[in-house]
Amino acid sequence: MDRHIKAPFDREEVKTLKAGDYVYIDGIVYSARDAAHKRMYDAIMESGCVDASGTELYEKGIVPIDLNGNVIYYLGPTPAKPGQVIGSAGPTTSSRMDKYTPLILSKGLCGMIGKGKRSQEVIQAIIDNKAVYLAAVGGAGALLSKCIKKSEVIAYDDLGTEAIRKMTVENFPAIVVIDSEGHNLYETAVKDYLEQNK
Repeated sequence: MDRHIKAPFDREEVKTLKAGDYVYIDGIVYSARDAAHKRMYDAIMESGCVDASGTELYEKGIVPIDLNGNVIYYLGPTPAKPGQVIGSAGPTTSSRMDKYTPLILSKGLCGMIGKGKRSQEVIQAIIDNKAVYLAAVGGAGALLSKCIKKSEVIAYDDLGTEAIRKMTVENFPAIVVIDSEGHNLYETAVKDYLEQNK
């Protein structure tokens, strides 16, 4: 089923998404890769505010974005050419963020966009926090960049391509891989294929 959804995500709407759904995202999405995740994770752990909400952490200046309800795209774009909003914007392998993700999800993050499998700990955190993991098409970075209408670095500028960007997206295509109940397209697709080819 094809769906259009607004970012930041509404958690009640996220609960209606099912593994295998095609979605088109409009709204605000943030880019962050492993270096930015590590920095946010370390800042939370060192702050003494591990039990604080994502909004509280943002208001205290511990993390640079309010994680609550927001969507992170695992992205380190290439430099933009003249006239471009952003360079090639293909997804990064998501497992690089896995050790930081359960904590980040517990602070209210509602959606993640990347590619590849997630650890069992991340899958459990997706279920516990009623979040969703989406896949963008790897190798289609130039096409995906056309869906990004605005992009500005808002934090960790010293990380270069791995800085956190606030991006406005329109009709950004993705596939629900792990839904809020833990159904995993990577597992069900293989199972379905094997069933059909007995």
